[in-house]
Amino acid sequence: MNPHTKLISYLSLLLGTTITISSNHWMMAWTGLEINTLAIIPLISKSHHPRAIEATIKYFLVQATASTLMLFSSMTNAWLTGQWDITQLTHPTSCLLLTTAIAMKLGLVPFHFWFPEVLQGSPMITALLLTTMMKFPPITILFMTSHTLNPTLLTSMAIA
Repeated sequence: MNPHTKLISYLSLLLGTTITISSNHWMMAWTGLEINTLAIIPLISKSHHPRAIEATIKYFLVQATASTLMLFSSMTNAWLTGQWDITQLTHPTSCLLLTTAIAMKLGLVPFHFWFPEVLQGSPMITALLLTTMMKFPPITILFMTSHTLNPTLLTSMAIA
């Protein structure tokens, strides 16, 4: 991989994480998550092995689905309450969709089957990034919305 491409990917990872962690608006948080997703894809697929390509496709599909659910959750909340602020998530359907989206992004128990396969197809440094740095933005969103999320769903996911 070209050193300039690698540098741009790592800087994009930092930028996406920073945008998501420091945002108060749903669209900015979603933008930061998408920057992270698009920045890690070249790093996963840099070895042109079929297993790496398969891991890249699985990662992209799961993250795109989770991002879509998160965007739908925020738009539903904005439609019903008129609030785009992350801390003002009040509608129960939006809370349920957001919890599902964050669980998919983090690879939590009901949605964890993709994560080991992506790690197996990734190089070691990329797997390290996937297991550490790529978890900070969704966990930050989880903490910012923790007071409104469904406690029964969170407890059942923790027990499982």
